[in-house]
Amino acid sequence: MDVNFDIKNLTSFKIGGQIARMYFPTSVEEFVEIKSKEPDAFIAGNLSNILVSSDGYNGAVICTKKIDNISFDGNRVIAGAGVRGTKLSKLALENNLSGLEFMIAFPGSVGGEVFMNAGAHGQMIADVLKSAKVFCPEKGVIKLSNEELEFSYRTSICQRKPYSVLEAEFELTPSNKEAIQEKMNENLSFRQNKQPALTLPNCGSTFRNPQGDSAGRLLDEAGVKGMVSGGVRVWENHANFIINDGDGTSLDVLRLMDKMYSKVKEMFNIELKPEVRYLGGNNEEEVMICKKLKML
Repeated sequence: MDVNFDIKNLTSFKIGGQIARMYFPTSVEEFVEIKSKEPDAFIAGNLSNILVSSDGYNGAVICTKKIDNISFDGNRVIAGAGVRGTKLSKLALENNLSGLEFMIAFPGSVGGEVFMNAGAHGQMIADVLKSAKVFCPEKGVIKLSNEELEFSYRTSICQRKPYSVLEAEFELTPSNKEAIQEKMNENLSFRQNKQPALTLPNCGSTFRNPQGDSAGRLLDEAGVKGMVSGGVRVWENHANFIINDGDGTSLDVLRLMDKMYSKVKEMFNIELKPEVRYLGGNNEEEVMICKKLKML
């Protein structure tokens, strides 16, 4: 356990204060042991879509990034929650297996990607996931099938119940390297043109796409591109990304999200749902904005 752990450099946003108690388990067994001592701990993966308050967090955080086991058996692969999506995608390529090409430039890890049913370029986790091991407070570690995970757009049962994803089993399709690589190259090219490089601190898409529409289109038409709040701004090339220019705070981000949300609601009467998750609670204004945006 790390006490008063400075989390800023671990987050994709490069924003965040001190965590009172921080844990990095290296196995499912170690995770279960820690969770028994810290039942209310916040579970984090690669911290790629989490906005951590600059005022810190008074509780415990369990980061699963070191649960990173990987094994292949024919066209099946088992990966720990902490395995980076990009790494798994490349290993699938090496094993002539198709189905994970969409992960090639994902900043997140397997646990978070299953949790939110991540997807891109017409592919998503639900298409290739056979089962997942999750921690359930009442039953301990249980195995859920694809159907039991209740996947839908950018969500799973793990967002509705207190489940933590610890391991995932994927069933992939044998293919040839050239075809897989071609698809990966297309995905990489798309992301390079449409999304900010990971060297620009950001949390990926800020808001989810509403049914049958695009959050980026709505935000663009609402005129938010280039909008600034303290040390953060809406990216000039795509209105659904917030960039931290180096000294941004969590309050800067939330104030900007509030402006973006309000502009779209005012113009289209659509309430955008944040894709970014929040960890904090020490700052009253942050809590107020998070409640308005239904992030708490």
